[in-house]
Amino acid sequence: MIYERFIVVYRLIGEETVALQKAKVICLEQTVEVGDDLVPNGFIRDQVVGQLVQFAAVSAGVFEAHISYAVETSAFELTQLLNVIFGNSSIKAGIRVQRLELGEGLLSRFSGPRFGVAGLRTVIGVPDKPLLCTALKPMGLSAAEIAQLAYQFALGGIDIIKDDHGLTHQPFCPFDDRIRACCDAVARANQETGRHCIYVPNVTAPVTEIRRRVELAKEAGAGGLLIAPGLTGFDMMRAIAEDESVGLPLISHPAFLGSMVISPDNGIYHAVLFGQLQRLAGADASIYPNYGGRFGFSRQECQSIVDGCLEQMGHYPPIFPTPGGGMSLENVPDMLALYREDVIFLIGGALYSRSANLVENAQYFLSLVGR
Repeated sequence: MIYERFIVVYRLIGEETVALQKAKVICLEQTVEVGDDLVPNGFIRDQVVGQLVQFAAVSAGVFEAHISYAVETSAFELTQLLNVIFGNSSIKAGIRVQRLELGEGLLSRFSGPRFGVAGLRTVIGVPDKPLLCTALKPMGLSAAEIAQLAYQFALGGIDIIKDDHGLTHQPFCPFDDRIRACCDAVARANQETGRHCIYVPNVTAPVTEIRRRVELAKEAGAGGLLIAPGLTGFDMMRAIAEDESVGLPLISHPAFLGSMVISPDNGIYHAVLFGQLQRLAGADASIYPNYGGRFGFSRQECQSIVDGCLEQMGHYPPIFPTPGGGMSLENVPDMLALYREDVIFLIGGALYSRSANLVENAQYFLSLVGR
């Protein structure tokens, strides 16, 4: 029997003999987790153990290893698939997941993004041009004060008005009160403007509470959901994305994922973490730090995320790259050159600080992208 296989490309640091040995160890570590001398001949050695199919130098002391795995090792569960991709090997130095090559047979076991670029554009009613997003902040405001901000941004035409990722269920701004107030505020603004701006509450929460908050957000009229899979787990995001009773766009926030990408020699490459894995787990938009902001991502790394969000990936639709993190309004023209139309620009602080008139600030933001 011939088993379908998927490929993980690993970036390995070390002299050639060291890197090659790392690759051979990964084949065992990510599957049978025993030494080669203990691997039985036949099915386990031939099919279950990872297979090194390509090994080549990238630069001095840097190599890429293409290792294939039988799709059955994933158990067709996202948690186990992530475990096969980088479970124990994530604890070792000098190994980075560089790219995933997942066949349709494996991708078809997961629903992927429900909306993607085209679907989210339909929800918001903007068929082209970049979409605009902002965050409701700062923490410490009451539900009524947060809702007033949402109302002003919606009047100004901001497409996606999301909770800041730190807003959850604090005593000074309870989740239930904030969600109802913000949904009402954005709906009222849309009635006045004729737009289809959406409010996206943060449903990142303890696992026993997430379902209730998702249901309340849906009932209150939220236009989408914000979730941080680094805190809740990627499979929680997948479960919400696949739930027909929810049926809302999902925006992924990068909180707690940063240490996976900040080292060039370890972890997971930007295109995989903020592109491929987000689509696999059902995100329709992936937030990440933009180049030139306060987090230090390079332009090249951001370009790789764009590729991971938009390039062909089985039957999955492309999703929106959503750069944010200290972005300035002055940099929008330069960002347009990189991101072009299929992007969501997330600007928070700069939209507040331009002037006290948030409606006018939002309208100015729209003018910068030709809307």
